[in-house]
Amino acid sequence: MIAQRARDRFATEAGRSIDGLLVAGSVGPYGAMLADGSEYTGAYDPGDAALRDVHAPRIEALLEAGVDLLAFETIPTLREADVLLDLLAESGATAWLSYQCRDGETTAAGEPVAEAFARAAGATGVLAVGVNCGPPRHVPALLAAAAAAAPDMPLIAYPNRGDTWEAAARIWVASDGDRYDPRVVATWSMLGATWLGGCCGTGPAEIAELARSIAD
Repeated sequence: MIAQRARDRFATEAGRSIDGLLVAGSVGPYGAMLADGSEYTGAYDPGDAALRDVHAPRIEALLEAGVDLLAFETIPTLREADVLLDLLAESGATAWLSYQCRDGETTAAGEPVAEAFARAAGATGVLAVGVNCGPPRHVPALLAAAAAAAPDMPLIAYPNRGDTWEAAARIWVASDGDRYDPRVVATWSMLGATWLGGCCGTGPAEIAELARSIAD
């Protein structure tokens, strides 16, 4: 796997042990394969069986490839989260669960985030819960909600650059006044987030600056 080779090369060049340098296998939402932007709206409900049929072989393939953990990310609905958590328990693997949210109070599908985050509390194999690929401005409120709903769970946050996905044109459109700032993201550790990063529109430069900001 390319990610594993990159991890091993970094460890060699940096003179570090690979212990703690984890490779996560991404399990994104059903809506992403529809190519209609519905992963950002949650406007789909094919039923539990269809969701299982899509996700189960992906999970199996990633685990066979030797990933250290799974990344259930950009998940817009409670139903899909429930299916993924059931599959996780059946697999015996570990994962984080990260939601796509429309604002500071609801998932992309409009469901209460408190209920969404509570799904992770006590769920078998879940290592962290949080949000990803939403605008940075909503993250502090979402982290507060996650901390309240899953008080003993590590929190994760990796927003996008602050843009909005226009599905029809298949482009990201910049949003004024809401940009990814690694120095601001680093401060979210004070809100309880122990896993921080960046999603769509961010790259190596932003992540490197985030690492420096956390270290400082």
